[in-house]
Amino acid sequence: MLNGPNLNMLGSREPDVYGHSSYTDLVTELTSFGLQFGLEVEIKQSNDESELVGWLQEAFTTRNNVVVNPAAFTHYSYSIRDAIAMLTSTGLQVIEVHISNPHAREEFRHNSVISAVATGVIAGFGLDSYKLALRQLAN
Repeated sequence: MLNGPNLNMLGSREPDVYGHSSYTDLVTELTSFGLQFGLEVEIKQSNDESELVGWLQEAFTTRNNVVVNPAAFTHYSYSIRDAIAMLTSTGLQVIEVHISNPHAREEFRHNSVISAVATGVIAGFGLDSYKLALRQLAN
């Protein structure tokens, strides 16, 4: 599970949009939730685009499905898009998630360069967006 910029600030950054749970809460909750489905969940966060690309390439090499919240990179990162396309072109699943619903927010958030190459998109359900993605991967 990969998380992009500013997600390490959950709980303190715009809690009216992203909720009151901290990033530590997210890691604890999702690691435990994944175990219920027999999934070993590794959760990483970076504000660095190249680090996220490196992790996606690692998932390609190790043949792991990915849940990704690209955050602001959603709207303009073609390098992340291309790394995701590499994964999905081989049959690996990459599920794009968002805590808020980008389409209910500012117009610049309505466009995702990631969605077209992701296996699926889940948005607007708070931390449950991640849980829905994990449940799908377990299926």
